[in-house]
Amino acid sequence: MADQPNYLFIITDQHRADHLGCYGNTIVKTPNIDALAAGGTRFDRFYVANPICMCNRASILTGRMPSLHGVRHNGIPLSTDATTFVDLLRDAGYKTALIGKSHIQNMTGLPASIGYSADEGMSEPSKSLQEASKRLRKGDAYDQELSKRWREDPQHRVNAPFYGFDEVLIANDHADRVTGDYEVWLQQQCPEADSLRGPENALPDERYNAPQAWRTRVPEELYPTSYIALKTQEYIEEHAQSGETAPFFLTMSFPDPHHPFTPPGKYWDLYDPDQIPLPESFGKGDIPPLESLRQALQEGKNHRNSQDPFMVTEREAREITALTYGSISMIDDAIGRVMETLKASGLADNTIVCFTSDHGDYMGDHGLMLKLLMHYQGLIRVPFIWHDPTQNQPPMTDARLCSSIDIAPSILRRSGIQPFNGIQGMDILSTTQPERDGLLIEEDSQRVMVGFDKPQRVRTYLTQRWRLSLRHGESWSELYDLENDPHELCNLWDNPDYQTTRAQLIEDMMRESIAMQDRSPLPSYRA
Repeated sequence: MADQPNYLFIITDQHRADHLGCYGNTIVKTPNIDALAAGGTRFDRFYVANPICMCNRASILTGRMPSLHGVRHNGIPLSTDATTFVDLLRDAGYKTALIGKSHIQNMTGLPASIGYSADEGMSEPSKSLQEASKRLRKGDAYDQELSKRWREDPQHRVNAPFYGFDEVLIANDHADRVTGDYEVWLQQQCPEADSLRGPENALPDERYNAPQAWRTRVPEELYPTSYIALKTQEYIEEHAQSGETAPFFLTMSFPDPHHPFTPPGKYWDLYDPDQIPLPESFGKGDIPPLESLRQALQEGKNHRNSQDPFMVTEREAREITALTYGSISMIDDAIGRVMETLKASGLADNTIVCFTSDHGDYMGDHGLMLKLLMHYQGLIRVPFIWHDPTQNQPPMTDARLCSSIDIAPSILRRSGIQPFNGIQGMDILSTTQPERDGLLIEEDSQRVMVGFDKPQRVRTYLTQRWRLSLRHGESWSELYDLENDPHELCNLWDNPDYQTTRAQLIEDMMRESIAMQDRSPLPSYRA
């Protein structure tokens, strides 16, 4: 195993690609992440398989699309029967650990928003027969991440191995209200911690009035970002001091910069909202949900304290972006400390560092905030950086179309491990792989979102030039020429001059959908 590298896999939450210096942002300061890109490969056209937390995290772990692993939206845990690339690393002798946000299973324990019901005049089958599979993703094995588990029993720990991870420290949820192992640690460090958290305990600051933003009383050193970095540093130091010869795969997963927006201490004031420019697309665009959301803002009916997307004023957009930049800079500083620990431990020269996010955020594009159902670039394009100190090569920018499902096979093949049957991504580190013509993005909603009148099912097909989003059950869909309209302002779906292009892209999407059908399991016999 001596020739196999260690891995530090860093993932943030709701972090779009262009919110990093190395991706062209001239305002947010991210020198440590930028240094990883300067010493490795920055993938410029890297996209999610699904722009929702649980779905895309499951796709990263399995290298498979949501339609195959079954995590179609938040609220459906990844099956414990699913094989992950971490399982294969562990099987090959790697020490595996996850520190931070997991969100492979449910966190809140909220009841389902959709229930099973029989049609009029029909009898309901038994509960065990109401789904297509008798193996329901319920019970103790799927309740490992529920925040109440730690509150009921501070000694609660996730049962390992957990989707391939031998050691797990959970920091789920967001902002200054993160739960799990972090919350237990916080109470140990600060018994009065409950009086510091949440908007009801926030420090007053009349300069900010944006929704879901409050100035937390939690000090920087006790904030979740600091906890995750600290525990990662401890893991690295213990690994180095133990004399362990087996390599490690260590995931450091930050819940930020996801909303609510509560960067602590100096990070709250680090960026001036007055110096934040508005996106080129702010207030523009004409697809139906944009019109509905604009009207909701004007009438004061915007749902601005939920997970649903909402419209903002110019001032609110600047405030939220400034606070998001503060959270990102805090993450960057934490990464800097971890990288120093890697160097001091003597492990840096044989540790590959990867950086990515589970999905993006509108962050003011078209006047929107958050995520869900509108596949603009800010939502679906995320960073992916590969920093391999064992490879002597100049810094590179890779402009190929790549997907979250490519992470698993790339890590496995770099480690000399054959991927499992049914993995769908490709090894993007290989120079012999043919370039994709296009890639598929899936999204299904489980409830009616603001701006829509029914739950949505959307499939996007993306090429170097075009973005086509096909909507089930709607009278409208989307087609954008990204080469001539990079801000996605002009929907060409109904434009008669683009019907040939539209038809070809729909056919290409269908062919890609066929290619993404399952190849597992192998047949048990040959005909």
